[in-house]
Amino acid sequence: MPSYSLNQEAEDDFERLFEYGIDNFGVAKAINYSKGLKNRFSEISENPYHWQAVDYIRKNYRRSVYRNHSIYYLVENKNTVKIIRILNKENVQASFEE
Repeated sequence: MPSYSLNQEAEDDFERLFEYGIDNFGVAKAINYSKGLKNRFSEISENPYHWQAVDYIRKNYRRSVYRNHSIYYLVENKNTVKIIRILNKENVQASFEE
């Protein structure tokens, strides 16, 4: 069965955008947006090669855009993806510096 996991940076991104949503749009909209993101994570895990490869950012990374956010992920194997970052308008290159 396909699955996904979030690394620590993606967990932090998710929490940050949820808190931003509450502060700026209210609890109901923040919850709705979060549910939409989680649904997209599931869609990614079910068909990980559907979305764009972004090797120019980092080798083997892929990106799915959900509304205002880009979800960067790696396909770990045919049944598992790792969500690496969830970014809005951040500097992408700086967000992936090691």
